[in-house]
Amino acid sequence: MHADVQSFAVAHLLRRPAARRVGGFVAGFDPATTSPYVNYATPVPGAEPTDAEVADLITAFRTRGLTPRLEFAPDAAPQVEPALRRAGFRTEAVHDYLVCTPATLTVPTASAEPGASPEPGGPRGRVRVEAPVSEDDYVAIDTALAEAFGGEWAPSPEGAARLRRTEEGGGAVRFVRAEDGSCAGGALCSAPAEGTAELAGVGTLPAYRGRGIAAAVTANLAGTLFARGARTVWLEYSGEGSRRVYERVGFRPGGTRLYLTHEG
Repeated sequence: MHADVQSFAVAHLLRRPAARRVGGFVAGFDPATTSPYVNYATPVPGAEPTDAEVADLITAFRTRGLTPRLEFAPDAAPQVEPALRRAGFRTEAVHDYLVCTPATLTVPTASAEPGASPEPGGPRGRVRVEAPVSEDDYVAIDTALAEAFGGEWAPSPEGAARLRRTEEGGGAVRFVRAEDGSCAGGALCSAPAEGTAELAGVGTLPAYRGRGIAAAVTANLAGTLFARGARTVWLEYSGEGSRRVYERVGFRPGGTRLYLTHEG
């Protein structure tokens, strides 16, 4: 599975507006933002980069005023981490990832169909998952996810536009409405590549947590991508609580991803 996830990472970054190949790496640049979570690089599976290639990669980031940063599954390219360490890259994070298949997907009882699943103010077991249809929906989702993740990024027109591009580019964005018509929680899933797709950004506003929203949205997105031909869907989790949510809907241990940055 490591090779599938790493092959996906390469294909996904090549979709960036200013993607660039540097030796055995692909750097996914987006001129619309300086966010390190959007602008990063990854190695091709099996890459064996030279020190010169790593130096070129660092330069590609620096000339754009960006911090050199990589995300990758180290087991898919064992020679990459040592080369990056020699150049001064340091660990930002290590995340485990989980994988779901059509055979393991377990849809919450009230969401047996993608799109129907506990309305935030309603009785337990009645979530309704929706796809965004208006610009207001995309803005509401971007705003809610920014708050759900503790303000790690600010909501913005660019953020809403990226959500729209995900939905219109073969991926999917799903959310649950709050009582006032805004977003109580949501997530997104990339378009498939190399037979798999990444599910990310699962977030619920604090006032709506514990109502099954994350599980409903996650199951809905996985089911949607399976219906579009993906063989697997994978995601990273941030703690044991979220891991239990994902495991309840059919995600199983897949491997580890490494995040490295260069601050020099």
